[in-house]
Amino acid sequence: MNATSPTPEDASWPPIPTRLLVHALVRGDGTVDAGELYSVAGLLGMTDQQVRLCVKRLVKEGRFTHEGRGRKAVLRATPDATGALDPDVGFVRHAYRQDRGLAPWDGVWRLFAFAVPESLRTARDALRDTLLHLGSAPLQGGLYVCANAITPLVEIRARELGVLSTLTHLTSTDLRVGELTDPTALAAALWPLDEISARHVRLADLARACLARLDAPEALTGPERLTMAVRLAAAFTEAMEPDPLLPPELLPRPWAGAEARRLAAACWSALAEADAPGGPPSSGPRLFALYDGVMDGPDDA
Repeated sequence: MNATSPTPEDASWPPIPTRLLVHALVRGDGTVDAGELYSVAGLLGMTDQQVRLCVKRLVKEGRFTHEGRGRKAVLRATPDATGALDPDVGFVRHAYRQDRGLAPWDGVWRLFAFAVPESLRTARDALRDTLLHLGSAPLQGGLYVCANAITPLVEIRARELGVLSTLTHLTSTDLRVGELTDPTALAAALWPLDEISARHVRLADLARACLARLDAPEALTGPERLTMAVRLAAAFTEAMEPDPLLPPELLPRPWAGAEARRLAAACWSALAEADAPGGPPSSGPRLFALYDGVMDGPDDA
């Protein structure tokens, strides 16, 4: 890594919200060590006042309880507190299966149409958001297309929202939009692949910087390792959330997402190995177990 290459500590990386940091440092036993929290926050450029105010809000919202004072305090996550950086396990595993050639495209487009009345606007918006989250792209008003087999998930959500009767779905192997019929051309026209690729390139840059730092002779301290893990998890989430996980057959080659995920997995494995080797599961943040388990899962998961 040359002198101009970014480093994991580079201030140019997107800032990490304080709330997200607190969730990221929840350990296996549901606690957050305040001393660790303040140390990592400082490395991320946060002030002690920012941390105190965030903790106060989280306690007021009932997401955590607070015991002790200052850096010797302990936060305990309440049962309904969720980890803001927790990966969508099924989504991430599917991505790695695609990267390994274990989830080839069947050549089928899934189309969804709905006409939810204005009186059910909230449900209509929720159904649309579900389709987008699952990797669909809008074709025209109320009509969406997806390359992956998401129909059961869409039906479940539509039923939950009480609008299943308004949902129409069908499949096609000869989708045509204007004069476009080639699947790769359709994918390029329907999804913002340049923007999605740019996010993955940024993740890959961070992962390379992390790997270079982990290979350096100077060992990382515990807070430095945690800071790197939080940055990596945040960048992974930023890259993956808008990714529709199109089948590799529809993507440019080489695809930046596959390389970014490979580097992220290598970086995560190195971080997990360095995190208190041999210690009990509760001794380290859930973040290590969550990401290491998802990225290095069995090929047939």
